[in-house]
Amino acid sequence: QVHLVESGGGLVQPGGSLRLSCAASEIISSSYHMGWYRQAPGNQREPVAFITSGGITNYADSVKGRFSISRDNAKNTVYLQMNSLKPEDTAVYYCNAVSVTHNYWGQGTQVTVSS
Repeated sequence: QVHLVESGGGLVQPGGSLRLSCAASEIISSSYHMGWYRQAPGNQREPVAFITSGGITNYADSVKGRFSISRDNAKNTVYLQMNSLKPEDTAVYYCNAVSVTHNYWGQGTQVTVSS
């Protein structure tokens, strides 16, 4: 069982930045692809960014050029750097770890973009 703990959420003004972290309870480097998802009130959970075990990244069109996903396998941690934040980025952000046989989720961290 892999436990994922997100942190770094909060309240930020439009145009501001936040960095989310996702700490995994065990080694994730060789087996797991990692992703960030978000869910706004009344909406379905949607993918935001993804990074494979080999470091290949992919982003939702809505965040391309503003968000950056990275991973530090030595620290079992995945990051989401969010710049130029917009009110429509407001959501609960969830970390996801997926392998061939398992799929794990964190508890989520709230990001609110408001003036």
